Amino acid sequence: MKTVVFYDHHPEKTMDDFMKFFPQHQQNEDHFVQAGKVLGIGAFSIPGEGAMAIFTDRESAEAFVENDPFVQEGLVSVTIKDWQDELAE
Repeated sequence: MKTVVFYDHHPEKTMDDFMKFFPQHQQNEDHFVQAGKVLGIGAFSIPGEGAMAIFTDRESAEAFVENDPFVQEGLVSVTIKDWQDELAE
């Protein structure tokens, strides 16, 4: 079963707040993408509406979130949900 991570931006945080930690966030993302654990990842089309990522498994999703500076610095709130991909069956 796949796992989806939803990030909601805290409204009081600015783009400057995010950019301070973006290089570390990108490094964390690259690690999981290169390991083949990410099936899709990115921000929603309207700025400030958050982002989502689809992971191959819950363990990887939780590890990603745990190591993400956006989470560690309180820039986002996170929801993790297991997802049954009907097309993968």
